[in-house]
Amino acid sequence: MSIVKPFKAVRPAEDKVADVVCRPYDVLNAAEAREEAAGNPVSFYLVIKPEIDFPDDQDHYDESIYKKGRENYSLLKEHGVLLKDDKEQYYVYELIMDGHTQTGIVGCCAIDDYFNNVIKKHELTRPDKEEDRKNHVRYGKINAEPVFFSYPHVDAIDALVDKVKKANDPVYDITTKDGIQHTLWVLGEDQDIAQVEQLFNAQVPSIYVADGHHRTAAGALVGKEFRDEAGGNANDGKRYNYFMAVLFPDNQLKIIDYNRVVTDLNGLSSEEFLQRLEQSFEVEKKDAQYKPERLHTIGMYLDGTWYKLTAKDNTYDDNDPVGVLDVTILSKQVLEPMFDIVDLRRDKRIDFVGGIRGLGELEKRVNSGEMKVAFAMYPVSMQQLIDISDADLIMPPKVTWFEPKLRSGLFIHELEA
Repeated sequence: MSIVKPFKAVRPAEDKVADVVCRPYDVLNAAEAREEAAGNPVSFYLVIKPEIDFPDDQDHYDESIYKKGRENYSLLKEHGVLLKDDKEQYYVYELIMDGHTQTGIVGCCAIDDYFNNVIKKHELTRPDKEEDRKNHVRYGKINAEPVFFSYPHVDAIDALVDKVKKANDPVYDITTKDGIQHTLWVLGEDQDIAQVEQLFNAQVPSIYVADGHHRTAAGALVGKEFRDEAGGNANDGKRYNYFMAVLFPDNQLKIIDYNRVVTDLNGLSSEEFLQRLEQSFEVEKKDAQYKPERLHTIGMYLDGTWYKLTAKDNTYDDNDPVGVLDVTILSKQVLEPMFDIVDLRRDKRIDFVGGIRGLGELEKRVNSGEMKVAFAMYPVSMQQLIDISDADLIMPPKVTWFEPKLRSGLFIHELEA
C-alpha cells in the first residue's frame, strides 16, 4: 500500500505569490522563461531555470547553473519572499481551467515506493534529462517542483478534501495569465493529517505517474543517494526518504491529444501514400478540420486537405494494453513501414504537438512547408494509462498531455534537516 507523508512546505508570502509562481520547467525553453521573468526579481524561474541568469551560450548542464539555482532559492528565503511552515501538514491544491476542476492533495511520497513499484510508471526517461533533474535536487537539496501523480479515487479521501475546502479559507487563490485558477488550502488539523496518511496506506495500493517521470526518478534516486551518504534507513524520519507530489483522483484528470507532424513522405507521392493508407484504414476526405471523436480514428492533414482515417480491425489488438493505442496503430501501420521512422525519441523527421495548441497549429506547421503531413490523435484515457502501468509496460513517447499544468513555486520540499 502507498505511503504519503505530510511536510513543512516552503511557500511564498501571500502578497508575493502571484509574482513568484511560474510554469513548469519543461513547458518552455530558456529564452521564453527569460522573457516571462523579465523585470521580476522573485520569479521562481530563477530557481528551476537558473540558466536565465547566464548568457545564451552558457552550457545549461554546467555545475554553475545548479549552484546558481540554489543561490537564488536561498536569496528568496533570506528576503522573506519564501517562508517555511512551522508544522508538517498536507495541502489541498485545486486547479480550474475552462470549467474543468481537479483537486489534489499535496504531500510527500516514499522513495521506496518508487523502487518497490508501488509508484507505477508508463514512460522511459532520457538519461540526459534525468541527470539534469537529479543535479537540481543534489545542488538545491530541495524538491523544487512537485510531480503529478494519480490514484484510483477513494470516496473517503474526496469527502475529507471537500470538508477542508468548506471549513477553511484558502491561503492562495490566484488566476494566472493563461486563465487557470489556482487555489491552495492547508490541511493541518491533526486528526485530518492522520486520516490522510491512514487512507492512502489502507485504500490506495498503487500510485500512478501522470506527468513528471524525470522529476520522479530524480526525487527518488537522489533521495537514496542522500540516505546512503548519511548511513540512514527508510524509517529514520529524514526528509530524504520522501519527495514532493500532488496526488489527484483518477476520475478528475483530463488527458488531451498529443499529435504528430512529419517532415516528408519518404519518397512517396501524396497519391501513392493515400493508396497505401487504404490497406490499413478507411480513408475519408473531410471538408473541414477533423478532430477524432473516438478510439481508432485519426485525423490527417495533407496538401491542404483533412482526412478521417478509421483503423481496420486487423490493425490493433484490443487485448494488448499498448497495441490498442492509436499511437501504436499509427507507428505500426504508417510511421515504420512507410516512413522508416522507428525511433520516435531520436528521429528528427517527426515532431510532437500538444493538443492544447489546437488543430490550427498542425495546419500551420504543414502549410509553412516545415512539415508535409500531420496526424491528429484521439487522447488516451486514464484507464488505458493505468492498464499499461499495472502491466509494467511502457507507452510510446509523447502520448499523454495533461491539462491544466501545475504551477511551480507554490510549495517546495526541503531535504535538509
